[in-house]
Amino acid sequence: MVQCAVVADDLTGGNATGVLLAKMGYKAYTILNGQKVSENVKDNCDCLIYSTDSRAVSPEEAYSRVMNVAMTLADEVRNIKVWSKRIDSTLRGNLGSETDAMIDAVSSMTGENVIAVSAPCFPSSGRILVGGYLLVDGSPLHKTNIAIDPKTPVKTSDMASLFKSKYKVASIGLNGLMNGKHKLAAEINSLAEQGNRIIVIDCVTQEDLDLIADAVITCGRKIIAVDPGVFTAALSRKLITPNTKHERRKILAVVGSVNPNTTAQMEELWLSQHPIANIFAETRRFLESDEEREKEISKSQFNTVVSVTGDGIYPEKRIDFTPYIRNGSSLDEITDKINSSLAEIAFRILKSEPLFRGLYASGGDVTQAVCQRFGASGLELKDEVLPLAAYGLFSDGEFSGLHVVTKGGSQGNSDAINRCVNYLKEKLFI
Repeated sequence: MVQCAVVADDLTGGNATGVLLAKMGYKAYTILNGQKVSENVKDNCDCLIYSTDSRAVSPEEAYSRVMNVAMTLADEVRNIKVWSKRIDSTLRGNLGSETDAMIDAVSSMTGENVIAVSAPCFPSSGRILVGGYLLVDGSPLHKTNIAIDPKTPVKTSDMASLFKSKYKVASIGLNGLMNGKHKLAAEINSLAEQGNRIIVIDCVTQEDLDLIADAVITCGRKIIAVDPGVFTAALSRKLITPNTKHERRKILAVVGSVNPNTTAQMEELWLSQHPIANIFAETRRFLESDEEREKEISKSQFNTVVSVTGDGIYPEKRIDFTPYIRNGSSLDEITDKINSSLAEIAFRILKSEPLFRGLYASGGDVTQAVCQRFGASGLELKDEVLPLAAYGLFSDGEFSGLHVVTKGGSQGNSDAINRCVNYLKEKLFI
């Protein structure tokens, strides 16, 4: 059953969007050369991608081609949850006329006052929108080679002006993303009620795209996603269940550091757009008795992202080790028991739920304890996620091949853990 329809202005761009969808477990099918889609393909396909080859034609011809293609989906319109007008990541082509055609076609088929929301951010390709201006690897679009493209040069970085639409175009800056999805949804609705049919929204990171997708869903309107593919993928992930069973991979974060910087980073992670569950370990119970330690370790709950954090992350919860030292335990023995207990929780979660394919570990001692409990002989290093945060794969042990990011607890800005988790999500195609 077709649940996502993508109309692209060229074949390679359409395929690029289709690959993003396929990586998330959706069955995506590109229509070539005006090919008629069989009922069997429609029944077993999540996403249909059409190419109109219209980037370099006149605006009038581009409008006609997009309109004709979109209207062929009239029989599928009730099932389609995501409509997408795929545009070039450097804004070449007929943005306005093609978006107009999509608005007109979908409005005609659904009987709704459809609007288009454009979020052209493509983080992994260095495309971001700030203040309504598209930057490519940090440079304004009009200062890149796209300005001298022989067929479709782009002379401005101001995205809203590039639409040249028959409809009103409005913009929402980064400040519109600062107060959550409900505020952003209200702003989208307000602009739509003022007669704007195309809304361009600043976006820099994957978190921004997830927030915009949540706001679009919350606003309750029928919308068309106008973007190079990543925003379409974010919307699809939230709205579409694949026709075929898809393995939903998960990430575990184990944090043993009590550095104040870690506290800020974890709080930002918990407030992010990730569907996340946190297990707060009462570290005092690890030291009271073997029975209490086992009870605390046995806590478990699962989500797309799960974090296991010692409650000592907050100063008021930190343990006074003096009584334990008086009873004959050394400081190393006490901290080793806490770290090994956190590692045991991580081990049991991964052992009981095979969908966990990524691990983030913060704090040198707890990371060492995790490696020992997992029986890993080493970490095959692959990349630097950010300064002092390394990505690699476990070698040998219970979870050989597990994707791992490790970072010192005090390192990085408040978004550091979020960035590490997002890095793992990209590697795991979550």
